[in-house]
Amino acid sequence: MKSPAAATALLPAEWQLYLSETRLATYRSWPFTEGCACTPERMAEAGFIHCPSENGPDVVQCFFCFKELEGWEPEDDPLDEHRKHSSGCAFLSLHKNPVDLTLQEFLKLDKERTRNMIKKQISQKVTEFKEESQRARRDIEKLVS
Repeated sequence: MKSPAAATALLPAEWQLYLSETRLATYRSWPFTEGCACTPERMAEAGFIHCPSENGPDVVQCFFCFKELEGWEPEDDPLDEHRKHSSGCAFLSLHKNPVDLTLQEFLKLDKERTRNMIKKQISQKVTEFKEESQRARRDIEKLVS
């Protein structure tokens, strides 16, 4: 029988994020660790993964609804902030540990996560297209004038 860690490694990366331990492992350089409300453990429990950038060391994203948040203060409660900024996130209303879901429940839940991912990707592509079309328009106007 495989160990839980070995079994987890066989899961697709997206499914591994359903496990709090996997999300917690993303918090290697999190600026708030002790004596505050937004510890790595509480951030991971709220569904967030840490995705820092050069300009944003405290950027997090919900693995499920893909909402990004930054500008954390030590007293910010991760669950409260998640609810405030993404009240429709199905992960927040999950009343079971994901490992206790039936296969049918899990697949239904993951279908919602996949839908959220596709919506975010489409939104990003639409934004990129609009920006590129504005650049092209400016270039054309320069040629005409």
